[in-house]
Amino acid sequence: MSLRAVRAELRTLGNQKKANFLKGYFLPPKPGYPRNDRFRGIRVPVTRKLALQYRDLPLREVISLLASTYHEDRLLALIILTDQFKRGDKATQRQIYDLYLNHRRHINNWDLVDASAHLILGPYLNDRSRGPLMKLSRSASLWDRRMAVIASYHFIKQGDFASTLALAKILLHDEEDLVQKAAGWMLREIGNRDRATEEEFLQAFYKVMPRTMLRYAIEKFPAKRRKAYLEGRV
Repeated sequence: MSLRAVRAELRTLGNQKKANFLKGYFLPPKPGYPRNDRFRGIRVPVTRKLALQYRDLPLREVISLLASTYHEDRLLALIILTDQFKRGDKATQRQIYDLYLNHRRHINNWDLVDASAHLILGPYLNDRSRGPLMKLSRSASLWDRRMAVIASYHFIKQGDFASTLALAKILLHDEEDLVQKAAGWMLREIGNRDRATEEEFLQAFYKVMPRTMLRYAIEKFPAKRRKAYLEGRV
């Protein structure tokens, strides 16, 4: 099992037609997106299957894969990291947590963040200070900010909403669409478990939060309630 073997399989699995589609899908011409990202044209289920095959790839080689210019390589590395984190002892989890943060410049698109932040950062910080997430939420990088709020999904699933609400408050005036969507999505996940807690937050801030964040947060509300929020008459 080696990095060379992984890369050989990735080259074999590539599809140029799909790669061209993915490039257009993932790389809108906006600041903050990777400029020279390349795509192999490999579907996510295939990448996940490959991750199982190479789940015990040494960490140093996983990090080399994470530094690849190919999007699918980085996704594969992150899926392997989440699996190794889940199976690892405390020392291994600490190592992966540190590697994740130290190499997060390579976690530079929404799917890469969403596939990993709540499975590494969230669990590691479960019984620790959430300060690192608050710091990320104030970063100049939109991916850091999305990473912070997506990581809090782990806490939501434990019935702990405080960190998500604090992050959403920090991100209330964020100008990035993908950050607004992530914050709204996490507020909706709170509402799926405790509608009263979500509504308490919304009634305090819905008039000042970005429209996209609000729309995502109230997506599952009854139509009449959604309309009231959108028209500012709750």
